[in-house]
Amino acid sequence: MRELVLNLPFGKLAALEWGEPDAPPLLALHGWLDNAASFSTIASLLSRDFRVIALDLPGHGQSAHLPNGVTRYHAIDYADHVLNAADALQLERFDLLGHSLGAGVASLVAAAAPARVRNLALIEGLGPLADDGSNTLQRWREAEAQRSVTRRALRVFGSIDEALAARVAVGDLRADEARALVERGLRQVQDGYVWSSDPCLRLPTPLRIEEMQLRRLLAGIEAPTLLLLADPETPYLPREKMTARAACVRDIRVEHIAGRHHLHLQHPREVAERLLAFLRKQ
Repeated sequence: MRELVLNLPFGKLAALEWGEPDAPPLLALHGWLDNAASFSTIASLLSRDFRVIALDLPGHGQSAHLPNGVTRYHAIDYADHVLNAADALQLERFDLLGHSLGAGVASLVAAAAPARVRNLALIEGLGPLADDGSNTLQRWREAEAQRSVTRRALRVFGSIDEALAARVAVGDLRADEARALVERGLRQVQDGYVWSSDPCLRLPTPLRIEEMQLRRLLAGIEAPTLLLLADPETPYLPREKMTARAACVRDIRVEHIAGRHHLHLQHPREVAERLLAFLRKQ
């Protein structure tokens, strides 16, 4: 594993890299409030065939936060950051892997730049969160009312293990599955550790893309696509909606794995085998 630092228009973007430098490149995008270490386990399996580069998306992990005064993080903007990272890495064409938020962003990247994405592999996500527009005004007002979250004091943990226990308490991961994520997601302060992620990430999104708009974007994905979904389904990824979205993608295979939302952390070998079978075939 190697640390990378890219200088992008918004600031520093950190990344982790595995594999031979001349192997086919595979960019990996993590989920909301996760970081590049989300792929630490699976990358050791994928790096036999690929140069795996896992990004810390802006505001996450060891990457810079958005500039002062910019309080909103949008999946649409993340797509630009990913393409800027690919440019900085001098990757004209690459495979793309995403989990959750990262899967939503990867979908948008593949739709925006089809000539650059060779294959698209998605774990628990196809497109970003969307809605039917019926809650637009309520969502807008609630988002504006909660901007004060950026002024709240950060919680200080006395140790990494204390932070790890807090992460386990609110998620679907065991301590051994979450440790790498937690260690990369902390920064040390005088009295202990605080989360390194931008508090603005917790602000609600004022506007979500409308579902039918999203489906028209998904129809622009030209890369062969694999979508891995947890069984039972994740509540905000209902089977009916995922099936409807998948029907918009011209060349997609949908597979289900018994497990929870972080399939690649809980079942790394099975997920890696399915990814490699898909990517090698292409």
